[in-house]
Amino acid sequence: MRYVVRALGPDGVVSLAVDAADRDEASRHAVQRGYAVLGVAAPRGRVMQRDRFALVLFTQELVALLDAGLGLIEALQALAGKQPDARGRQVIETLLATLRDGRPFSAALAAQPAVFPTLYVATVRASERSGGLGEALARYAAYRGQLERLQSRITSALLYPLLLLGIGTLVVLFLLGYVVPSFSHVYADLDRELPFASRLLFEAGALIADHAWATAALVVALAVALVAAVRAPAVRAGAMRLAWRVPGAGERLRTFQLARFYRTVSMLLRGGVPLVTALDMSAGLLGDTLRRGLADAARDVREGSPASRAFERNGLATAIALRMMVVGERSGDLGGLMERAAAFHDEELGRWVERFTRLFEPLLMLAIGLVIGAIVVMMYMPIFELAGNLQ
Repeated sequence: MRYVVRALGPDGVVSLAVDAADRDEASRHAVQRGYAVLGVAAPRGRVMQRDRFALVLFTQELVALLDAGLGLIEALQALAGKQPDARGRQVIETLLATLRDGRPFSAALAAQPAVFPTLYVATVRASERSGGLGEALARYAAYRGQLERLQSRITSALLYPLLLLGIGTLVVLFLLGYVVPSFSHVYADLDRELPFASRLLFEAGALIADHAWATAALVVALAVALVAAVRAPAVRAGAMRLAWRVPGAGERLRTFQLARFYRTVSMLLRGGVPLVTALDMSAGLLGDTLRRGLADAARDVREGSPASRAFERNGLATAIALRMMVVGERSGDLGGLMERAAAFHDEELGRWVERFTRLFEPLLMLAIGLVIGAIVVMMYMPIFELAGNLQ
């Protein structure tokens, strides 16, 4: 969950956007970065505002204007004039006002934590020390684009099974609520006892038909409760812990988290952020188990251990990533090789998701077909028995 930490730092009182499991952890992240914490809040409404500001598009346009030779203030003025909504103009005008007061661009960004995340601010701050603001912003835009493409790939792969499951549920409810009660009237005048399975089916159908609105309301309530549960951080954390125990899925989740972690650390390193600082800033991308390993790895790096050895010792290095990191340490390009490791694992994860959905979709269709087939067989079972008796 994203928290906003009000803290006292070298630039005065600032607001930091921190990804953490709870308020205490958000406070610890700020203290580790050298800030004195004044307060911690979870800005629900402001997060929605950030979603409405097209951060990646803003970054790409700003990079294009900087590469064209415009100064930072001129580029921001040009972007403010072309913003289609008042929210975007307000964000950029606030940046311009802070810059005119003589403060650096990173401080102007940090003053709006609901719009510009911590990684964005850190990337700009590092570029201010080393130069090359346009290159740093382009690197962040590419980083966000890669993450969004991976998430879109996974979402697209899972969308069809979810749609199939929803349609199958509606078909089953239609059979139970409309078709089954109609068949029950056919057997009402028969002077014979129906099979046990058929009686249960007809009683369930009558119950649903007699309480159709209540059933519809219950289905809607369950759907809303499921969506709310998925969005709840505590529920997601519990589901993640259960998924980690599933053979095969747990290892894929670990690889997914590590790939995001490698790509984030790579972006920060290539932007000039020190390794230990990059590790602390990327901790929020890992689960509880990996985060504890990261704390130990960061301590080892502070004590002079190579990053590859610290990662391997604390369970943060896959076989591919370890080899890449060793090569990166030898060549002096640790960030670039970590990016390659992340790209490799992204492709591997994408292939695994595609294979999983290809296997899961037929199994799901088979399960739905079996349920519908069982309902049909139970509806016609009295007819089958009657035909057998007549023979």
